[in-house]
Amino acid sequence: MKNNQLELGQESIGKLLLKYSVPAIIGMMVNALYNVVDRIFIGNIPGVGSMAIAGLGVTMPIVTILLAFGMLVGVGSTTNISIKLGQGKKEEAQSIIGTGMILSVIIGIILTIIGLMFSEQILIMFGASESTLYYAKSYIDIIMIGTIFNILGMFFNNIIRGDGNPKLSATIMTVGCIANIILDAVLIFGFNMGIRGAAIATITSQAVTAIWGLLYYLRKKSNLEFNTSMLKLNSSAIKSILAIGISPFAIQLAASMVQVISNQSLKTYGGDLAIGAMATVSSISLMFLMPSFGISQGMQPIVGFNYGAKQYNRVAKTLKLCLLASTCIFVVGFIVIQVAPHLLVGMFNSDPKLMGITINGLKKYTLTMPLLSIGIIGTNYIQSIGKAKLSIVLSLLRQCILLIPLMMVLPKYFELDGVWFSQPVADAVSIVIIATVLAKEVRSYSKEEKIHEVA
Repeated sequence: MKNNQLELGQESIGKLLLKYSVPAIIGMMVNALYNVVDRIFIGNIPGVGSMAIAGLGVTMPIVTILLAFGMLVGVGSTTNISIKLGQGKKEEAQSIIGTGMILSVIIGIILTIIGLMFSEQILIMFGASESTLYYAKSYIDIIMIGTIFNILGMFFNNIIRGDGNPKLSATIMTVGCIANIILDAVLIFGFNMGIRGAAIATITSQAVTAIWGLLYYLRKKSNLEFNTSMLKLNSSAIKSILAIGISPFAIQLAASMVQVISNQSLKTYGGDLAIGAMATVSSISLMFLMPSFGISQGMQPIVGFNYGAKQYNRVAKTLKLCLLASTCIFVVGFIVIQVAPHLLVGMFNSDPKLMGITINGLKKYTLTMPLLSIGIIGTNYIQSIGKAKLSIVLSLLRQCILLIPLMMVLPKYFELDGVWFSQPVADAVSIVIIATVLAKEVRSYSKEEKIHEVA
């Protein structure tokens, strides 16, 4: 522990960012591939790919809601385990694992029942038409059956990393992703199972990650001791899990709400194919966003430690390097998207009409991509220095507060293009605000350093 602290306070910032960010980037990319690979295979199903991917697009808000619950328990449990270990309360940390497992199962069962009972009504409300409902329902009904594995998998992935074994966590995720890719190919094309095959591949790979995580604890290989007697609900543990997990949960729910509004606007102004186009646009965007999220994750312990130690020069340098690295990735992504969008879109579908809508949407949707590092790195930086409430507001500003009204207003004037322009307009406004907050924060460090020197 002391060596880690010395490293964070003294090691070269560049070396620290490589050490902490690269594993995080790999983890984020692997996580993103789950959804991206499904969409690539589904979009290429012979004869029905365009409608199938549109149906998949309708299910995105539901998948995001499941992610929200997974983060509620996973992030809430991991953070509390770390806090308890820091306080020397090992038994309380161990009890959180048992409570988190039971909570994951209970939430999974409830969501499965609700999802299967009302899937058709929910999908229609979320933008399904007569043409896409069959594909959307075929996919989401199977996904709902595997909800317990989904939430447990996210729970174990988080707590294993928090338990001091990030390599195993990354390995489990990677194996799950590879299993998903192989099963997608075999079930969709080998057994001609279509979109159902994609769903079965997804829940099977989620089951692999969940079972592997459970065995890690049952076989006593974890740093924290665990036995089945700990599998009980502890009221204080539940409260602490929910108290911390509610923030990422709320952000994901907001993202789901945005997806619902987006689907309705896309359906109104562009029809079913526009929903399918957005599924592809979001997938391509995700592949360039994930490295930035990984950089911001790797940045957090470096910034947090040095900010606490009042080494503001190291804090500011970390911010600048992260902004530079993230911006380079986004600039490359922007150039590729603007110069050769057909190559990226062609991986998901070859239908000429759908490709045309998608390429047009992708080029407009990503107009502010070179500037996104300010929004992503900036909000995570503010969180890393302990200003969590401000960070949540800044994050919701881009993803919800500005975006939802824009999605409701712009399409009335620009129709389908209004939907595509909503995100870059929200980005532009929020980036100006976040940049102002960051500049004010960094300027305050020179005053703090002078006071520190005098003291």
